[in-house]
Amino acid sequence: MPNPPDDADARRAIAPVICYPVETLPQPDMALYASARAGMTKVDEVTVPPRDAASFSVPAGHIFRISSVEGPQVGDLNLWNARDLSERFYSGKTRALHGTHITTGDRMWSSFPAMRPLATVIHDTLDWYGIDSFGGSVHDVIGTRCDPYTHNLLAGGQYHHCCHSNLTRALADHMGVAPQEAEPHVHDVLNVFMCTGFTRDTGQYFMKASPVRPGDHIDFFAEIDLLGALSACPGGDCSSEHSSDTAPCYPLLVEVFKPQSGALAGWQAPEPNGYTRTHGR
Repeated sequence: MPNPPDDADARRAIAPVICYPVETLPQPDMALYASARAGMTKVDEVTVPPRDAASFSVPAGHIFRISSVEGPQVGDLNLWNARDLSERFYSGKTRALHGTHITTGDRMWSSFPAMRPLATVIHDTLDWYGIDSFGGSVHDVIGTRCDPYTHNLLAGGQYHHCCHSNLTRALADHMGVAPQEAEPHVHDVLNVFMCTGFTRDTGQYFMKASPVRPGDHIDFFAEIDLLGALSACPGGDCSSEHSSDTAPCYPLLVEVFKPQSGALAGWQAPEPNGYTRTHGR
C-alpha cells in the first residue's frame, strides 16, 4: 500500500453531498392513503410456502400487505407493471432516492423509461427499528437476492430453492412458460423484513436476525396495476446463511385489500416519466 499523501486527513474530512436531493420529488399523500386503509376490505390472499415463492396480482388503487404469520421470516419481492413486464421495480434508483432501506412514505420506483412509482409504503409495523448500532436496518434495497449462480460459484452444486429460482418458478407458472423464458424478467428485489447493512471496517454487506415477529406486516399502495412475486427466503430470518436447507423457515402471507368507495377521490395513477427520450438527438 502506498504511503498516504500529506493532505490525506483533509481529503477524508471533506463533507459529503447528497447525490439526489429529494425536496422537489413529488410527495405521497399519506392522508389519502390512510383514508384508503380505513375500512378497506380483503379481496384476495396468497400464502407463500417456506423456501418457495408465489405470484399475486394487485389492481391499481388497491393495497397489498405482506405479513409474518408463523415465525421470523424474510421475503424477496419483485414487482412488475401487470400490463408490461418490461416495466419493473428498480431497486438501484429506489436506493438512490430513499436510502438503503425503505419504510412508510417511501416508494418503489420503476425502471426506465417509465420511472414512476409502482407502489408506496403506507404502513410498516417495523418502523420503530430505525438504524441499529451496527448500521443495520430493515426492508433492504441493497441486496440482489440469493441465487443459484453465486451459490455455484462459492460452494458448488445445484441449489434450486434460492430466491432467484423461487421467483423464476413463480413467474413461469403465472405466465405459463418455461423457467428459462421467465427468468430474464426476474430482477433485484425489495428484501422485505430483512435486516442488513455494511460493515464499518471492510464495507461488506451483512445480514443479521430479522426483528420481524408473527403479526408484523408492511402495507403497500398499488399505484398502477401490479403483478408481484414473493419468495420466502431459504435463509429464514437470515441470522446465519442464505440458501439453507437447515435454517428454520416459515410461510409469508400476502393479502390484497380494496379501499371503501370514495376513499380515493381525486387520486390518479402516475403517468410514465415525462422525459422525451430524445437523448440529445
